[in-house]
Amino acid sequence: MSDLSYVEAIAVGLLQGVSELFPVSSLGHSVLLPALAGGQWAKDLSLSGKETPYLAVLVAMHVATALALVVFYWRDWVRIIRGLWTSILTRKIENSEQRLGWLLVVGTIPVGIAGIALDSLVRNFLGKPVPTAIFLALNGLVLFAVERLQHRRRETEEYVSPDQTMVIPNAAFSSGDTAPLNAITAEPLSEDEASERRLSKLQWKEAALIGGAQALALLPGISRSGITIVAGLTRGLRHVDAARFAFLLATPVILGAGVFKMPELFKPEVHGSLGPALVGSVVAGVAAYVSARFLASYFETRTLNPFAIYCMVAGIGSLAYFVLAGIN
Repeated sequence: MSDLSYVEAIAVGLLQGVSELFPVSSLGHSVLLPALAGGQWAKDLSLSGKETPYLAVLVAMHVATALALVVFYWRDWVRIIRGLWTSILTRKIENSEQRLGWLLVVGTIPVGIAGIALDSLVRNFLGKPVPTAIFLALNGLVLFAVERLQHRRRETEEYVSPDQTMVIPNAAFSSGDTAPLNAITAEPLSEDEASERRLSKLQWKEAALIGGAQALALLPGISRSGITIVAGLTRGLRHVDAARFAFLLATPVILGAGVFKMPELFKPEVHGSLGPALVGSVVAGVAAYVSARFLASYFETRTLNPFAIYCMVAGIGSLAYFVLAGIN
């Protein structure tokens, strides 16, 4: 078994940290990178290869990504965990932080079951370059299609005020709403708390639907964050709220999957790659934190369209290359 080099680990760590949160599929890029690089990289970074520590190293990077999300959203997680704890003690759901906590539990269950049942099957049969390139292109198409539907929906739901001088958008899509007040202090809520309150208004079945959409990310090329944001948008969430809910949902899933597979990292045959795995994980964690910070700001005013175009171009371009090169 050949060990991963530090260069390979750093490259994969950077790719993992960025592509896990950007709606472009980290698993898809983990398959495409070695196939496009070829040579020793194709051998060392093979998900299906039995003589490579690549999968074990990816596990460590996934854990680092999840920890970065915990750090970035630590205030949210303090409120959510506090809400769950008080809700369990009182056996009631009385406020937004309690309800959001249970919505996240409901949203996590479907993908947890699907991940345990289908992860190995999907990876072994579909974790190859050609299917991955196709799924990446489809991922872009879905992002673009939903944005088009959102655009038409906003146009349809606009109405003209009585004086015919001002077009007022539907409140569900307006970013200029007056900030709600804290019931105790009567002060405006922070943007995080306001987003939390909006998310807590989701119905239980909507949370299950949005969370269950993550199961599609088992298909290499379909983005976990992208498909979850798409599901949120179709339920009427704003981009910024859909992204927040997607990242909160992803945290326990990524962390749980990483911890579940962590024993693979300590197999004797992987010991030679522990150093690169550690360095790559640090890179992945830092990249994930920076990505989360960027995207939280980005989605306040912008859409999925740039990522949709990238996925379609990258997917179709990779597919064309694989077909010409005779790569399956």
